[in-house]
Amino acid sequence: MDVEFLARLQFAFTIAFHYIYPPLSIGLGILLVISEGLYLKTKDKVYENMTKFWVKIFGLTFAMGVATGIVMEFEFGTNWATYSRYVGDIFGSALAAEGIFAFFLESGFLAILLFGWNRVSPKMHFFSTCMVSLGSIMSAVWIVVANSWMQTPAGYRIVGEGLNARAEITDFWAMVFNPSSVDRLTHVLGGSFLAGAFLFISVHAYYLLKNKHTDISLRGIKIGVIVAVLASLFQLFTGHSSAVGVAKNQPAKLAAFEAHYDSSAAGDLYLFGWVDEEGRQVKYGIAIPGMLSFLISGDTKTPVKGLDAFPADVVPKRVNFIFQTYHLMVAIGFGLIGISLLAAFLSFTGKITKYRWFLWVLVFSVLLPQIANQVGWYTAEVGRQPWIVYGILRTSDALSKAVSAEEILFSLILFTVIYLFLFLMFIFLLDRKIKHGPVFPEHKTGEEEEQFSVTRPHLTE
Repeated sequence: MDVEFLARLQFAFTIAFHYIYPPLSIGLGILLVISEGLYLKTKDKVYENMTKFWVKIFGLTFAMGVATGIVMEFEFGTNWATYSRYVGDIFGSALAAEGIFAFFLESGFLAILLFGWNRVSPKMHFFSTCMVSLGSIMSAVWIVVANSWMQTPAGYRIVGEGLNARAEITDFWAMVFNPSSVDRLTHVLGGSFLAGAFLFISVHAYYLLKNKHTDISLRGIKIGVIVAVLASLFQLFTGHSSAVGVAKNQPAKLAAFEAHYDSSAAGDLYLFGWVDEEGRQVKYGIAIPGMLSFLISGDTKTPVKGLDAFPADVVPKRVNFIFQTYHLMVAIGFGLIGISLLAAFLSFTGKITKYRWFLWVLVFSVLLPQIANQVGWYTAEVGRQPWIVYGILRTSDALSKAVSAEEILFSLILFTVIYLFLFLMFIFLLDRKIKHGPVFPEHKTGEEEEQFSVTRPHLTE
């Protein structure tokens, strides 16, 4: 089998599995700040118990994120040694900054967040919660900076020649604020807030369906939908801004998004379709004529640079894959806006418990932000090909020279088995924590909890 294909497949599998957890940590971190802040303001034990419950789930996702993220850094050396040598000074500086300014901040205050409830003052504990949330966001900042530099390199120069050539930083802040970093960071954070918010909503909707923890869940859903509405609408703006940036900095990628081939024609915006790559057209699709041109330039008649304007060796090869993942991401984004707005309306009008079917929608909606985050990354990374660093280093030239296809395949099989085990453990532990549920304000358990449940309102059948 091909070494490049297997190396890319292994890294894609590794990062896709890892990327389940950091968005959850970022989103849950914000929700912990909100719920604990409400407790400090109101002194209402419901918010305290809500926070204590979600802290446990946050700790679980944080641990999984750390465990699954370490492997990727080893892969830079085993499978992508040429890449690491060529741009290691730049990529490594962003990773070092992530460790110093983000991971240490997050992990340093995590112990207080998890175990400091009765050992530090309420204000100090709240400060720790804020620092953990800030640390998770700062981690995203530096990782996105590193990846964005690969998409739109800036603030560097190439020194040396031949095998000794490498990139080094000439302007650190130009590297940090490269042309795509801000747009991509805001879009990633918006997706992370949605992931955390819909996990929050999903669990509390499940409790309402089971007539358990009703008071906490009614308030929890209100908190979750506020974050979800704001984040889903925020994604509209960040997504548009990102697409405009792609049109300017990576026009071949934008053309692949909409399978736009003809540079003399205005760009249409497809709702769906299937790309015939040999025929260079979209089949079975419905498009809004000129809308892509309008979103980019404000004019429906402006031609958009198509795939036919680029040499064949620098055009993304899997146009249909890019087209489908991009449109799936957009479709889910609009779906989340609709679900969030309807949930907010029903929650704040007190009608959410009357519609059991919609509560089931909320339970399973936890999958949608995760799918959108995954396909969004696929779109960005596959659309960048054949470049690993856009315009500088091809993916085929970035491989390690010594690694064989058999070695990569063997390690990929091992990773798959281990990651499957870790995922099953995560689901098992998450299920246990959800079934155990939050502690009641009266701190009653066992038979006393059953007696207490009699006094709680039940759903309308």
